[in-house]
Amino acid sequence: MIYLYILVMAAVTYLIRAVPLTVFQKKIENRYIRSFLYYVPYTCLTAMTVPGIFYATRSPVSAAAGALAAAGLAFRGKGLVTVAAGACAAVFVAERILI
Repeated sequence: MIYLYILVMAAVTYLIRAVPLTVFQKKIENRYIRSFLYYVPYTCLTAMTVPGIFYATRSPVSAAAGALAAAGLAFRGKGLVTVAAGACAAVFVAERILI
């Protein structure tokens, strides 16, 4: 039975990727659709990341502190490692204060 589940998941994944390539062969000219498709990867990444931020810590307050620290460092143009380290440090400090 597990092999059937794996086969169905593989087929669905393949169809999701293959159907748009075969259906939409011309360049999309509509500006609205192009701008919508431009932001889809950012939207999906945000939808997967934000819940993970708030469920990975002991309290939502420390998660918010880490998210704010990450956003602040990112808006200042810092690199990925600096942003991640700053967010981790902010969560660590916030959880130590809250305990």
